[in-house]
Amino acid sequence: MSLYRRRLPHWRPEGRPLFLTWRLHGTLPPNRYLTPEGLTSGQAFVCIDLYLDRAGYGPAWLRRDDVAQIVADSLHFGQENLGHYHLHAWVVMANHVHVLLTPLVSPSQLQKSLKGFTARAANQILGRTGEPFWQRESYDHWVRNEDEFRRIVGYIEKNPVRAGIVPRAEDYRWSSTHKPAGEPARKPGGSPHGA
Repeated sequence: MSLYRRRLPHWRPEGRPLFLTWRLHGTLPPNRYLTPEGLTSGQAFVCIDLYLDRAGYGPAWLRRDDVAQIVADSLHFGQENLGHYHLHAWVVMANHVHVLLTPLVSPSQLQKSLKGFTARAANQILGRTGEPFWQRESYDHWVRNEDEFRRIVGYIEKNPVRAGIVPRAEDYRWSSTHKPAGEPARKPGGSPHGA
């Protein structure tokens, strides 16, 4: 198991699925969005995620199809071409991304590659130079068992439904559940335990 620390500690047991969330730079108020007292770290994450789902503060560049497409394509490229991970579930929201994957390289390497490329490509489309695109630090949580794996897949895939964007998860274009009319749903990767 590896451990590193920036602002938050990051525990990463090798070979275990990892739930990652990262957001656009500047999507929480500068006076720092504070969660209510007494919440567990998981409850605090959900509270902040609900705030981000409203996309009421800061940039929401991922609402743009061309920018969301860069992120979606990069997620698949990291699995299919770079071999950095097995991708299980993902969603691109207006200002943040949720991904469940099993790393095959160090998580910091795969995030640097993924966030670095998408930031450069998106900033080029947006005509921005010299400005951060993603918030530097990401949220990560290693998956402890099969039940938690299934709960996280549901959490990720139902995010657009909970946010009131679509009535059914498969209707949301920027997700592992999306099923275009007349096509079978893309299967990014099942459970690492064969379920």
